[in-house]
Amino acid sequence: MATIYDLKPRFQALLRPLSDALVRSRLSANDVTLGALLLSAAHGAWLALMPNSAWPLLLLPVTLFVRMAMNAIDGMMAKEHGQASAAGAVLNELSDVIADAALYLPFALVPGVNALLVVLVVVAGIVAEMAGALGPLFKAQRNYAGPLGKSDRAFAFGLLAVLLGIGLVPSLWTTLYLAALLVLSALTIVNRARRIVADAKGRAA
Repeated sequence: MATIYDLKPRFQALLRPLSDALVRSRLSANDVTLGALLLSAAHGAWLALMPNSAWPLLLLPVTLFVRMAMNAIDGMMAKEHGQASAAGAVLNELSDVIADAALYLPFALVPGVNALLVVLVVVAGIVAEMAGALGPLFKAQRNYAGPLGKSDRAFAFGLLAVLLGIGLVPSLWTTLYLAALLVLSALTIVNRARRIVADAKGRAA
């Protein structure tokens, strides 16, 4: 099932000059990873402190895009410039789920939004990312199957933020929207688990 993640190679090609420039500036992939995490935490705190304000919501897609770019850049720096390490891999996986929680949990504070569903979607997203990361434990590939991967969640929450930011009042539509994200997250967990098992069996055969 196609996801936004499938566009990553083209996105990386656009960002490669910046990645190379950061390496020449003696920055490391881990520096960029931490920068993306701090950016996410800062914007999440802004939204949590001002849940009634439109600006944190309207500017969330910008932060999400910058974070996505930084995530692509740190990967290129690690793989293409010899900066890959076990510590970096752990930091990358943990920072992704922490950043997701920091950016999306504050939606639970927006008046009228179903807080429980927000929490469940965030938890399901974390489980999906951890499920995908299980691959190497079974000598399989890290799995990015959809339908709701990290980039897709970013698009979904970015769209929700814009709709709320322009003044749409949370009601049944936000509940249904979040419920749909929860279902898609559950499907993502199942798809990733199945593909990892199939990959591991294929390699063992």
